[in-house]
Amino acid sequence: MTALVIRSLNILLGIFFIFLGLLKLTPNIIRDLHKDLRAEYVKYAKVFPFAKSVGYRVPSKWYRRGVGGVEILCGLIMLVIPNRKIKKMANIVLLLTKLLNLYSHFAIDDLFERMAPTLVFFFMLVCRMVVDWQFDKSLAEKVEPEEVEGSYDKVDIRTP
Repeated sequence: MTALVIRSLNILLGIFFIFLGLLKLTPNIIRDLHKDLRAEYVKYAKVFPFAKSVGYRVPSKWYRRGVGGVEILCGLIMLVIPNRKIKKMANIVLLLTKLLNLYSHFAIDDLFERMAPTLVFFFMLVCRMVVDWQFDKSLAEKVEPEEVEGSYDKVDIRTP
């Protein structure tokens, strides 16, 4: 059952993040949404963490393109790559990008309705990670050590 849940989350999240990354990179899918994302990333670049303390301003164009590229790459990994460890790493990277996105929303005092999709997919990534940990635990419980004959832990008591 957990394998089915993980597979379906991998497919759903992979397709979503590929789509979201493509929206950030190209206006060919939905032009108005791409234009809105460009305007939002100008605001996000101004509140980028540690930008003021380091004294470096992140260009909004490259910030948007970087986040979009990471989302496409991690979405492809979630969708195509069969290795579970690589998928866990992609999940962690996507969680970090969603945390950065949530930070940006809070820093510019965005309305809740603007940050709600980010929260939904953040919690879906958390759920995928929890289900994956449960799957690891169930696999570990299935592998039990075999009993060795003549073990010192068990003492045969013979009654006369």
